[in-house]
Amino acid sequence: MLKTTAHSMARTAVAAGLAALLMTGAATHAATAATATADDGLPNVTILATGGTIAGTGATSTTTVGYTAAKVGVDKLIEAVPELKKVANVKGEQVFQIASENMTNEHWLKLAKRVNELLAQKDVDGIVITHGTDTIEETAYFLNLTVKSTKPVVIVGAMRPSTAISADGPVNLYNAVTLAGSKDAVGKGVLVSLNDQINAGRDVTKTNTSTADTFRTPELGFLGYMQDNKAHFYRQVVRKHTAEAEFDISNLDSLPQVDIVYGYANNNRTALDALVKAGAKGIIHAGVGDGSLSNAMKPGLVDARKQGVVIVRSSRVGNGIVARNGEANDDELDFVASDTLNPQKARILLMLALTRTTDTKAIQKMFYTY
Repeated sequence: MLKTTAHSMARTAVAAGLAALLMTGAATHAATAATATADDGLPNVTILATGGTIAGTGATSTTTVGYTAAKVGVDKLIEAVPELKKVANVKGEQVFQIASENMTNEHWLKLAKRVNELLAQKDVDGIVITHGTDTIEETAYFLNLTVKSTKPVVIVGAMRPSTAISADGPVNLYNAVTLAGSKDAVGKGVLVSLNDQINAGRDVTKTNTSTADTFRTPELGFLGYMQDNKAHFYRQVVRKHTAEAEFDISNLDSLPQVDIVYGYANNNRTALDALVKAGAKGIIHAGVGDGSLSNAMKPGLVDARKQGVVIVRSSRVGNGIVARNGEANDDELDFVASDTLNPQKARILLMLALTRTTDTKAIQKMFYTY
């Protein structure tokens, strides 16, 4: 059906006197090359593919769980949405092909460096990154702190594999490319776009294991919506990001080890001690409530800090501010409070902070800045 539509469009274009353009084969190779002339007014958007459910396949058209992620390449993803060439001159690049639960610090560094290389080019107006949904929020926040451009960067995924009935990948990709090419998206930081909704990379989180509306910014809310083939923004991002951020990963090949220790009833320091022994430079404590420390866990955190490990108090709750000197005397303990960052995002900021300083006062300022 897609081929039929493409052929129909081609015949119409020929009838309109655009045969010279079509003879170049641009319409046939839309997946990997720009399909229009330089003066056509369309933005130039590069799609960087990393795998995930949006590139997944299932055994049947009704398989929406138990499918295989990261099977479809970037060319096929683009070919499945011929409408893309109406909104942008699209190029595709396969950066890596993984399920996002396998995302590593090294993947992030490679991706961020490539994004920065592309955005430094005058002929690139925006970037779309296809990504597995499990760790989209973490990749989005990492890029939000390390991309050195105000040009739009949009991360997109899907909750259903490409072979499923009503697969959400194609429309999500179409919206993401439209958003990445929008002048309204300039300067708003890294964005996450699925289900016709636009979220800020700093604040967004996955809230449901399987439904299409899983990506939300609880309490703080969406930035806007995709409707009528355009972006509609309703609020701004006020925390510093991208070109304003102080972090430089251009010469980094690795990041400091930072781990997360989860708070729960009847917990103990066993896992914490093991992580410190394994070389952790920082620990995020995902505490209960307002980042509370149990009597069993607190001594372990104190000991870790005495060994030079930076401790950040976060919360497993997922919403609200972790108050400094609230449930613990952070000044006395020399701990850092995570502000509104959830544990997985606090980990990212602490890793990047440790590439610049080990001073907890300076790190606390970063948590209030980003």
